[in-house]
Amino acid sequence: MTVADPTLKLERSMHREGIGYVIGCDEVGRGAIAGPVAVGLSAVGVGIVKHPQGLRDSKMLSEKRREELAPLARAWSHYSAVGLASPLEVDAIGIIAALALAGRRALTELHEAGLPIHESVVLLDGSHDWLTPGLAKPPRVRTRVKADRDCASVAAASVIAKVHRDRLMIEADAALPGYGWSGNKGYGSTQHFAAIDALGPSELHRHTWLHARAVELYGSRQRSATPAPREPATEGDVDLPEHG
Repeated sequence: MTVADPTLKLERSMHREGIGYVIGCDEVGRGAIAGPVAVGLSAVGVGIVKHPQGLRDSKMLSEKRREELAPLARAWSHYSAVGLASPLEVDAIGIIAALALAGRRALTELHEAGLPIHESVVLLDGSHDWLTPGLAKPPRVRTRVKADRDCASVAAASVIAKVHRDRLMIEADAALPGYGWSGNKGYGSTQHFAAIDALGPSELHRHTWLHARAVELYGSRQRSATPAPREPATEGDVDLPEHG
């Protein structure tokens, strides 16, 4: 089945409602067992031109094509950013809270670049708003299932975040060789798990996730080599500004 190209129909309809910027938002690395979780943002304003040819949800593109499209997507977006939450933070606060933390860091970067956050709307891929719970004055959010497939701003955010995170994992593979991160990008392939069995978990692994897998495989009485999660680092935590 042929999947239609993403469009700007939804973004432009929101502009006609008086919204200055639509901030496409997508996450990458949620299901990985190593490395950070990343949240990409691509903000498009009134008068945005047609998106780069071939832009798709990052999962529908080859690594080579993503690398080609990422700089084009950044140049096309009026504003863009990627926020990260570390494996340590994923261990300490859970994946949903870590996604929110990464997303808020990306929003803060856009705010510091001059984007009026509270005069904009975040277009979030999926059916659940994991970004704003707990914020005193959150930005407006509109969720949409398959927005990464259908909406150009979210597809751009997906590609930008994916390439950013992939490059971090390639760099990590050079610094901590043996886990195959240049190929698996921190996801749980058979070879990746075999490397963990041989080398033990690294500082970039999500230790709670590995412990849960050990319990699943061997039972709760099996002693795991995976260390207990540590407290998260506080440096880099952000409070989203209350006004745009």
